[in-house]
Amino acid sequence: MGQVLDCREAAKIFLNNIKEESGKLMQDGINPTLAIVRVGKREDDIAYERGILKNCEKVDITGEVHECDENIDMESFTKLIQELNVNPHVHGILIFRPLPKHLDENVIKHIVDPNKDVDSMNPLNLARVFEGDLTGYMPCTPAAVMEIIKHFNIDVKGKKVAVMGRSMVVGKPLAMMMLKEDATVTICHSKTENLKEVVSSADIVAAAIGKAKFINSDYIKKDAVVIDVGINVDDNGKLCGDVDFEDVKDKASLITPVPGGVGSVTTAVLLKNVIKGAKLAR
Repeated sequence: MGQVLDCREAAKIFLNNIKEESGKLMQDGINPTLAIVRVGKREDDIAYERGILKNCEKVDITGEVHECDENIDMESFTKLIQELNVNPHVHGILIFRPLPKHLDENVIKHIVDPNKDVDSMNPLNLARVFEGDLTGYMPCTPAAVMEIIKHFNIDVKGKKVAVMGRSMVVGKPLAMMMLKEDATVTICHSKTENLKEVVSSADIVAAAIGKAKFINSDYIKKDAVVIDVGINVDDNGKLCGDVDFEDVKDKASLITPVPGGVGSVTTAVLLKNVIKGAKLAR
């Protein structure tokens, strides 16, 4: 069996560092604050929100929840975002996505203040990532993957990396971050021909396709590193990733579980970005 990378301990280390930074800011009279904007009452959103608020308490960051009715109109929603933009006490804005179809995300993403855009929704922040500038806000999930790689000393330089998924939230920015570390990256998606053949030649597989247990051992080269970004619910109602963990674990050299994997670090990265926003406000 390959080594299971339990990322919860890594997350604790990150959170301890964030708490130190938060304490320093509070000594300067700055109370780091995250505004969470949630539309409706989706169960997965509420669960994510609960986890964020729990971690906010651990690191002395204030978490404010702005719950909007699922039928909120575009004008009212953009007004809320603009109010948060100019509120000097708010240092980070997180909008839960996907938004309802009547709220135009292509418009909203331009409205969020780039200096408070802690999940890199604004194209200005994404552009920096695609230019290879990783000093600003990076999308939290791919940034969490890179933190895990760094924490566990996984060498990606020159390695073949298959990123499964091409979304702007995970797949594309993760590919750019891997390229920054000199990996040889292939972005795979639903239209990729000979998908199993392409993925099974990779030294590192990052799965972000949103299909429960889709990736079995046929997709994995012996001793490959497998990083499962997916968060799904299986037929038994249990949380699982995009990777069939039980089928793959004996073939991989390193593998992240779900739960206890990438998601554990994602929230820590988000709160790290809130600290960055608070420092910008000084």
